[in-house]
Amino acid sequence: MLTTPALRHFGPHWYAPVMGTAVVATAGAALGSGPRPVYVAMWALSAVLLALVLTARAGHWRHHRDQARAHLLDPAVAPFYGCLAMALLAVGTATITVGRDALGERAAVAVDAVLFGAGTLLGLVVAVTVPYLMAVRHRPAVADVSPVWLLPLVAPMVSAAAAPLLVPYLPAGQWRAALLFGGYGMFGLSLFATLALLPLILARLLLHGPPPLALTPALFLVLGPLGQSATALHQLAGAAVGAPYADALAALAVAYGVPVLGFALFWLALAAALVVGAVRRGMRFSMTWWAFTFPVGTCVTGAAGLGRRTGLVALEWLAVALFAVLVATWAVAAWGTLRGLLHGALPAATGGGAEAGAGAGVKAPPRPASARTA
Repeated sequence: MLTTPALRHFGPHWYAPVMGTAVVATAGAALGSGPRPVYVAMWALSAVLLALVLTARAGHWRHHRDQARAHLLDPAVAPFYGCLAMALLAVGTATITVGRDALGERAAVAVDAVLFGAGTLLGLVVAVTVPYLMAVRHRPAVADVSPVWLLPLVAPMVSAAAAPLLVPYLPAGQWRAALLFGGYGMFGLSLFATLALLPLILARLLLHGPPPLALTPALFLVLGPLGQSATALHQLAGAAVGAPYADALAALAVAYGVPVLGFALFWLALAAALVVGAVRRGMRFSMTWWAFTFPVGTCVTGAAGLGRRTGLVALEWLAVALFAVLVATWAVAAWGTLRGLLHGALPAATGGGAEAGAGAGVKAPPRPASARTA
């Protein structure tokens, strides 16, 4: 059990393992084959992790409110508040997708509805609040641009992908239409905010070189909005079956999803090459390694959805290959985290305003970013 001093350094980045675990269950189910009981077990594990992290974070706010406020005002840590919303949404999606095998359909829908509502509300608040703080309080320079900034912006996209799963359980008419078009609205919110930030991330990479070693895995976060947006359009188009615009939405899902998946594969190759270089230069495990999981999982669900919609076997095999990467990286990240907890290296603390950022493998600029957590 975590002690109160340990809770002081228990930052919002600890929701990342919840997201990474839940997406293994969701991505596995999206393939349409595989050991279903294993996916159910992964969902159950993600639910337990969510409960534990929520409890620890509540203790953090109760006993270390000063540190919690400092985290919110720290440009290296504030974006991780987007992980809370995404963790709720990820577990909710896994619940209605595979958790229903254990809970039953009625209970699974109820749990997902609660988690979806809470996650969506928090995601919308964070999507506005964190950029606002970045603009009026943090005032970072171009050299400080980080893929971590995407975290609060991706949360509404996760809601957009999760909303269609609840559409069939709402009364026909205005309620279903409101949720469906609300999903498209959140898709647009996240998409255009992401499109505004991606050029800055690429420019920072080209003009200032690779990120600090501990932050290098965060480059995989760019895959999140790409894979999740392809997944969201596929799910939204599927929920609109029978509507007069259903064919147009189905065509849009393919016309958008295939090019975006192509860019995702480009970024995956680029990020992987930079990670290999970072490992050769001495990069060690930190909590940023969880960035290898959830973003890749969204690409699995996006590729699997496109494969079913187009009938293209190559996309189905791509989804399987990406799922293998997801499982491998989850195992590595989970082992590193467990080992760090058992050895007392997690949560990490380095002092100063970047305590939680260091625990996540991130430090507040302009301090050098390096962290050892295992």
